[in-house]
Amino acid sequence: MAEPPAFVHPTADVEEGATIGSGTAVWRHCHIRTGARIGSGCNLGKNVFVDRGVVIGDGCKLQNNVNVYEGVSLEDRVFVGPSATFTNDLIPRAFIENWELVPTSVREGASIGAHATIVCGVELGAYCMVAAGATVVRDVAAHELVGGTPAVHLGWVCRCGRVVSRDAERPERLECGSCADTRR
Repeated sequence: MAEPPAFVHPTADVEEGATIGSGTAVWRHCHIRTGARIGSGCNLGKNVFVDRGVVIGDGCKLQNNVNVYEGVSLEDRVFVGPSATFTNDLIPRAFIENWELVPTSVREGASIGAHATIVCGVELGAYCMVAAGATVVRDVAAHELVGGTPAVHLGWVCRCGRVVSRDAERPERLECGSCADTRR
């Protein structure tokens, strides 16, 4: 069976040299810069900005008004809530021409809540969850739940996203009563 082509809304601005995978939907007023690579089966909501050189894996969902700046990479099945944003410069000044790009990595299955800010130079671990409105300034471990400004540890989540522990230390097993997933 043939893969469906990407859908790009007529109001979206996809620059030459950007790559969009099959089955991906790019909605109203999105701007995808040259050199950006978006995987297959993604959904980019209204007014999403994807900067040059950004890599977005397969099956990602970016809600309305998300900004993903140069230096950010999202692995497969990442969720980014409405109006979340990433930064890419630790010392921003409008008048500095030779600024330093600081990369950020978001691992497979991670979820980022609405209006969260991810300060550059961090890694968000696989299947972690960042609460709405959080400001992330440090690495987040796989399956860790964080929230607040600055974001602090709140617990551990299953692959399905349900909280399985509020302990400071990660449990040996992340046993979930909802999905019966018992991955380590």
